[in-house]
Amino acid sequence: MRILCAADGSEHSQWGTQALEALASREPEQVTLLHVVDKPAIQALVGKNPVGERRVLAAMEKAGGILLRDAARSARVALGQAATAPRTRIQTLLSYGPPAYTIAKEARRLRTDLIITGSRGLSDIQGFLLGSVSRQVVSAAACSVLVVKQPMPNLHRVAVAVDDSKQSRSAARFLRSHILPESATVTILTSAESPVTDLAKRYLSESQLAELTKPVIDRATALVYGLRDEFIKEGYSVTTQVRIGHVVETIVKDVEANRDELLVIGSRDLTKNERLYLGSVSESLLRHAPCSVLIVRGTGARQ
Repeated sequence: MRILCAADGSEHSQWGTQALEALASREPEQVTLLHVVDKPAIQALVGKNPVGERRVLAAMEKAGGILLRDAARSARVALGQAATAPRTRIQTLLSYGPPAYTIAKEARRLRTDLIITGSRGLSDIQGFLLGSVSRQVVSAAACSVLVVKQPMPNLHRVAVAVDDSKQSRSAARFLRSHILPESATVTILTSAESPVTDLAKRYLSESQLAELTKPVIDRATALVYGLRDEFIKEGYSVTTQVRIGHVVETIVKDVEANRDELLVIGSRDLTKNERLYLGSVSESLLRHAPCSVLIVRGTGARQ
C-alpha cells in the first residue's frame, strides 16, 4: 500500500505520522511525507512586495525541509525501522499551493492508496464556517483518507459502520487487507432508520411496532452477519451490533460506549456539488465521532 502522510509540524499532524505505528505490521510499500507551502497565503500576507515574498518563501522552505527530516525520523521509528533494514520506502516531498487541494493533487499523482492527516478538532460551527483542512482533504481526495483525531499507536478496538451498499463492503475489504492487525477486535455495526414515525409510535401497540420493525432488523442482522463471517474466516475477533434509530447519533454513541480507537466507513464518489457541501452520513460521522475516522473511497487500495 502507498501512503501519503501530511505534515505541518503541528501536534495533530505528528499524531498522523505516529499513526504509522498502527499500520507497521502491514509493512506499507511506500510512505510519502508531504509538507505544503501555502504560496497564496504568503502572497496575501506580504501584498505586492516581491522581495518580501521571496524572503518569506525561502524561510518557509527552510522550515519545511527541517520539518520533513524530523517527520521522516518519526516515521522510521513508528514503522519500527529506525535500527533495522527498511522494508518501507520513505520519501519526503515539499509542494506548493492551497494545502487541502495540494494534498489531494499529490495523492493522485503518486497513485496513493491512503492519505493520513491529523485533525485539530474544530467545533461544529468553526468546521462549518472555516472548513478544516482534514475535511477539505476528505472532500477533494480520490482515495481513502484516515483522519487522526488523537494519538493512535495501536489498534485494539475498531468499529466498521455499514449499510447495504458496495461502499460498505469495499470498506470492510480495505480494512481487512491493508489496515487491521491480527490482534484487533472488530465491531460491525449498523443503524437503520425506524419505519415508524414518532407520531405513529404513540398510537401503535408494542406488538404492532415489533411487526413493523422486524423486517428492517432482519435485513440489518443478515447484513452484519454476512460481513462478520468474512472477518472470522481471516481469524479476526468480531462482535456485531444492530440498532434502530438516527444513524449518525446511534453510531457515535456506540463508538463512544465501546471506546473504539478507529471508526471505518465507506463513502461513494462525490459530484462537484457534493464536494462543495458534503452533508452525507460519512461527513457527519467524521465531524462527530470521538475517535479517528477512516473513510474508504472507491473499491479500495491496489492489490
